[in-house]
Amino acid sequence: MTEAMLMDQIRISLNDPDGVWFRNNVGVATLAGGGRLRYGVGNPGGADLIGLFRGRFAAIEIKTPEGRQSPEQRVFQALVERKGGIYVICRSADDARALLARLRAEVPR
Repeated sequence: MTEAMLMDQIRISLNDPDGVWFRNNVGVATLAGGGRLRYGVGNPGGADLIGLFRGRFAAIEIKTPEGRQSPEQRVFQALVERKGGIYVICRSADDARALLARLRAEVPR
């Protein structure tokens, strides 16, 4: 399964009225004049999905079973956790459902 297919499954599994999730595309664009423009939250290293669950920030990095975090992704994870957010790596739709269960238990209404 590709990471894109996994992303679709995870996004479907995260459907919950108490949460909102956004695809976070991170990268660099080359401008016509030769300049460069970075885009995306946490660039470089920002998580694939960012969102809010009952007002609490959460970041989800999607990885295939063989996938590993880059050093920049580990830095972004540390930032999110240091500031009180939740950061998880999801490798399956089951991981996403487990995250929702955790969020429901941890984040008050």
